[in-house]
Amino acid sequence: MSQIQPDMRNIRIRETRQDRRFNIINIIFWVLVLFITLYPLWLIIIASVSDPDAVLQAKVLLWPVDFSLMGYQAVFQYTELWGSYLNSIYYTLAGSALSVIVTLAAGYALSRRFAGKRLVNPGITFTMFFSGGLIPIFLNIRNLGLYDTRAVMILMNLVSVWNLMVARTYIQTTIPGELYEAAVMDGANHFTYFFRCVLPLSGTIVAVLSVYYGVARWNDYFTGLVMLRSRALYPLQLVLREILASLTSTGSSDTFFEAYADNLGGLQEALRKAEVAKYCCIVVSTVPAVLLYIFMQKYFVKGVMIGSLKG
Repeated sequence: MSQIQPDMRNIRIRETRQDRRFNIINIIFWVLVLFITLYPLWLIIIASVSDPDAVLQAKVLLWPVDFSLMGYQAVFQYTELWGSYLNSIYYTLAGSALSVIVTLAAGYALSRRFAGKRLVNPGITFTMFFSGGLIPIFLNIRNLGLYDTRAVMILMNLVSVWNLMVARTYIQTTIPGELYEAAVMDGANHFTYFFRCVLPLSGTIVAVLSVYYGVARWNDYFTGLVMLRSRALYPLQLVLREILASLTSTGSSDTFFEAYADNLGGLQEALRKAEVAKYCCIVVSTVPAVLLYIFMQKYFVKGVMIGSLKG
């Protein structure tokens, strides 16, 4: 005998005094956390477009003071900045594309059953916690002829073990095994099945891996610092690091602002602009990564959920 089910949407749960008190404290706490997290970022942005004198006098607190773009003008007059920007774009796009392809291929292989799989999985996981060290890696790169080449920026850190495990878990839990059996009955081998079946059904994980690898490669400066010697090959992060370092060592004759003092209105004016230029460097380097995260935020969430599944 059927019973009339009450409409749960019209039922309101009565809050007690303790519940209201907890909600108020909870809201205040998270508002403070949000302010502590966002205010430093906001301060960098408004300081980068404020007058240097106002920044020096600590007048920039909530809004820009005497709006000015002189810091950005000073930074963009550094000719190496544009070349390094193009280098970073190339390293990010080419490296991320290759990383996604290799990671998916390896993830597919690990999702299949094969002899020795129980030895391969621990061997790959071992590399997450231990490495050969910087000096052996450097010697290996030099012996392979990759030192001071664009290829080293693309091939270094090609595959992240964490991303590999995420890709393997996605393929195991999303693509049914019956599809592989049907493809084999139609005469498909592993390569045909991977390119014609797995990849077309892996749009979500491709986006997830692209975001992960893209952000990591855009922010990577250590590889260029160790593996590159030619300045023409420097990525953006490495050039900005040098600019920021030069702002704190103005006593040297080859610093950025002393070298460009004539273009910036003299040494005193150049040092004045240095106060806002360091904030501009931070904004220039982080804006692409922040925009990528904003537009691809849902894929970050999916990536976390995929990685939370046991594979």
